[in-house]
Amino acid sequence: MSITIFAPLAALLYLTATGLHLFNLAQRHQRLGRGVKVLGAAALACHAIVAFSSVAGSGGLHLGFYTISALIFLVINLTCVLLMLRRPLQNLLVILFPLSALSVLVSAFAPDTEVLSRHQPPGMMLHIGSSIVAYAFLTLAAAQAALVATQDYQLHHRHTRGIVQILPPLQLMEKMLFELLWIGVILLTLSIVTGFLFVDDIFAQHLVHKTVLTMLAWLLFSTLLWGHRQLGWRSQTAVRFTLAGFAALMLAYFGSKMVLELVLHRG
Repeated sequence: MSITIFAPLAALLYLTATGLHLFNLAQRHQRLGRGVKVLGAAALACHAIVAFSSVAGSGGLHLGFYTISALIFLVINLTCVLLMLRRPLQNLLVILFPLSALSVLVSAFAPDTEVLSRHQPPGMMLHIGSSIVAYAFLTLAAAQAALVATQDYQLHHRHTRGIVQILPPLQLMEKMLFELLWIGVILLTLSIVTGFLFVDDIFAQHLVHKTVLTMLAWLLFSTLLWGHRQLGWRSQTAVRFTLAGFAALMLAYFGSKMVLELVLHRG
């Protein structure tokens, strides 16, 4: 009962906060308004109830294609809020809040497709946790890359109005992008290592595509970080590598889960 109440409420709060934030941005208010903070905090509280009720349901851990979406976006939002204490990432909320509204509704009302035993070994829980947090940071990096691409395009075409006026300087935007990438890659490395150590037969037929695509994403992100440090790669090159790596990561996780759970009906 609580999910059916809190999921629509969380979605409504997220969308209202998004509208208010867009209004503030249109007024060239770069700081996060008090109303957005209050609405966002209330949305996060409702979101947390939905996420934990969906995942920690009866019969075990519900980590299916639909159910886990609320938990992933909750981690993404909390990560963004924590990072906002030291970096101006508030513009990412325009992207994250509407997606979070969709995630809580999907998680609450879509059917379960995968249930794991609650009694998972610590190593497996470390693998699951590091995977989710790595995905959170790399999702933020992809959203940041989209803003960097837009800002870089407008500056090169000498568009001085619109989004350019409310974003931090491009150099700072790129610095924040690479900070997110470094943390995300470290966590993704932990996820891969724990997967090899604790997941039974990681190269089994139903996991091989996920493993290969995750390794491809790690290679793309790592190549970008090396190129940035050694060759000075930035701007559009950074955007292309980031979005390509994120696309591979999305296919690794959501693509694999969609095929296994929705097409092949395997948990």
